[in-house]
Amino acid sequence: MEIRELLFGLHEMEGIGWKSIDKIRRAGLLTNAVFSCSAEDLERAGISGVISARLAAEFNEAWVLKRRSLMEESGVAMVTILDDHYPVQLRETPQPPWVLYYRGRLELASRPSVAMVGTRVPTAYGRKVGEMLAGQLSAAGLTVVSGLARGIDSVCHEAALGGAGGTIAVVATGLDKVYPPDNRELERQISREGLVLSEYPIGTPSHPGLFPQRNRIIAGLGLGTVVVEADSRSGSLITADAALEAGRDVFAVPGPLTSPKSRGALELIKQGAKLVTCASDIVEEYLSYLPAKGPGAASAGAIERESPADLMEKKLTSEELHLYHILHQGPFTLDELLASTRWDFGHLHSVLLSLIIKKAVTQLPGAIYKVI
Repeated sequence: MEIRELLFGLHEMEGIGWKSIDKIRRAGLLTNAVFSCSAEDLERAGISGVISARLAAEFNEAWVLKRRSLMEESGVAMVTILDDHYPVQLRETPQPPWVLYYRGRLELASRPSVAMVGTRVPTAYGRKVGEMLAGQLSAAGLTVVSGLARGIDSVCHEAALGGAGGTIAVVATGLDKVYPPDNRELERQISREGLVLSEYPIGTPSHPGLFPQRNRIIAGLGLGTVVVEADSRSGSLITADAALEAGRDVFAVPGPLTSPKSRGALELIKQGAKLVTCASDIVEEYLSYLPAKGPGAASAGAIERESPADLMEKKLTSEELHLYHILHQGPFTLDELLASTRWDFGHLHSVLLSLIIKKAVTQLPGAIYKVI
């Protein structure tokens, strides 16, 4: 049996983690001889007694082939660290996964990419910024990597899907499961058009302890990690730490000082992360990595330095834009807006409703309106 198949089989064994496989490899047992190892042989390699006994009793060629068939029946492929097409950037990290399971376009994992992470409960501002940056980075040819979580992750995946760079979702379950379940359709779309990756074998359910481990893969695939919106205890900061450990860049999007969702990103900026106000702030760091321009790819110079407000204004009619500019001066009551615009009530109400639907304006208690 090939060494890559042995590696896959060991990785599939319950209780065998990254360090145990490393011990087996260092002991020179990553050969077909491992099938005939006794529990004592494995214990001498540093494997615990319980795991050694299980390996000696259950690990054999038939078991490996059975696990391989189960994986393939689920429509899942795998790549090992021994393979030439293993992701280049990930191979250079401190603890690269021995095996990656995937659906979709594996070649995306070896293209220049940027990780984008953030809170699962973003503000309207965070959603706008995530959508803007991910869409423009993908258009420039950078693949956007995230974790398929609710909130910022989902926003970034969706925005990047249509661009030249595409998107990669790194999940913390086996690929026969989807977490969160309400992202099932998004996961299917990424499987068809992008790439879904996991370190975990088929059948692995969601568990809180798996997410921090998953975050090192998100950071490891990217040239840098962008924290869009995160509080001071967000898991996104674990991804930023993993990026630093792997020698990668960290970027952070500033937010309102009064917003708890901005505290994590603002703290990163204080610690030296590059402040991001537009996609060009990121793209300019990686111009040498970008592929030659092709259909659908935007040059770095073509990325406009636009704020979320600039992007919103492009979506508004002239009347909506007029009212939007008035509301930028501060919250206004309905009576104040009637006086400022000199419109009749019905017309003003119609334009306000349109701005609310477009998520440019929100209504506060007491018929007070403000820009989001």
